[in-house]
Amino acid sequence: MPGHKGVKLHGLEPLDITEIKGADFLFEADGIIAESERLTAEAFGSRLTCYSAEGSSLSIKAALCIVKQYLGRDISVASPRNCHRAFLNGCALLDIDPVWIFPDSERTLLCECAVSPEAVERCLDGQHIDAVYITSPDYLGNIAAVRKIADICHRRGAFLICDNAHGAYLKFAGEGLHPLELGADIVCDSAHKTLPVYTGGAYLHISKTAPEGFDALAKPAMALFGSTSPSYLIMQSLDKCADMLHGELPDMIRNCCERTARVKQLMRRRGIPDISEEPAKITAAAEKIGYDGGELAEMLRGAMIECEYSDPGAVVLMCSPFNTERDFARLEDFFSGLEIRPPLTGADNLLSELRPEKVMSIRRAVFSPAERIAADDASGRIAARTAMSCQPSVAIVMAGERITPEIVKILKKYGILETDVI
Repeated sequence: MPGHKGVKLHGLEPLDITEIKGADFLFEADGIIAESERLTAEAFGSRLTCYSAEGSSLSIKAALCIVKQYLGRDISVASPRNCHRAFLNGCALLDIDPVWIFPDSERTLLCECAVSPEAVERCLDGQHIDAVYITSPDYLGNIAAVRKIADICHRRGAFLICDNAHGAYLKFAGEGLHPLELGADIVCDSAHKTLPVYTGGAYLHISKTAPEGFDALAKPAMALFGSTSPSYLIMQSLDKCADMLHGELPDMIRNCCERTARVKQLMRRRGIPDISEEPAKITAAAEKIGYDGGELAEMLRGAMIECEYSDPGAVVLMCSPFNTERDFARLEDFFSGLEIRPPLTGADNLLSELRPEKVMSIRRAVFSPAERIAADDASGRIAARTAMSCQPSVAIVMAGERITPEIVKILKKYGILETDVI
């Protein structure tokens, strides 16, 4: 293996090796992979960093497994509902029934579920919770008060797991931005989202302040859910990135953030709301300037700009150090010439009051016989799979919850016309 024998067909075949002598073994690394992971841990300031060739999806499931194995029993985990499907899949596989933390503020967009320290504290005061799982930054660029949340968790004996998939670059964008610096115990970073790494490259970080027992559990947890044939192309790109993080890349990241800030300033001057708190992400609140997000995304494509994500309310743009000055100039030209319309009004804000009825556990629902039906026919039925649009893989209704007429409206608003039910 591999069957191509290094013959150039696609072009990268000579670099596409497998676990042979001298190439180390990802989940039992003691050679070049272990050394590369050590260099990455040094760059991020973690006590241990493990590579993933299957994105943060693998790291998230492993993080939950580490806590469960460390405590040696069933665990309770609290989370806001803007979690990625990998968290929900991990809960199903590990038989974890999450406790949902609902936002204090009005929720108008699917991906937003800003969790406050006060909401976390109320959750932990009301019941025993072993770990809190948060997404920060979220898909729209909102950043949680990680330090305050970590302090609350630790005072009450809970661990903090942070899905920082979109924020790997934050470690190098400025002081005190990355969750590892703010008290999170386990952090999952998707390197490929904001760093020069092939799609699927990610990290699982163990904080220097986390229990030392986490370290020995990390690789076995990754191996439990990961492929035995990890991509060496992805790992080589992670290795190259490790070198760059000790070289010129941090300066490049800071320059990118400064250039993005100039685009954000232009948007503010023109009255175009940017709801992202991230220094290298722009989230245009389309509805507030009179556009459906899908319409605005198509207009951007007409200007040779591809967005990361759009939904009826927002358009997300992600910048990186490898965007050129021409790219940024194109963005500025687009926003300079964009017609500002009156805000769209009259849409039902069904998300803000969304509190679905839980009928059964996620695990029981996921492993139950199911059928796919039209969303229009789903009212009153129990969701068998977590219903979401991809991307961003944020759920509208969780597996095991009852679908209501209001939920059907939300499903259709986000383009989900069929759903799986028990």
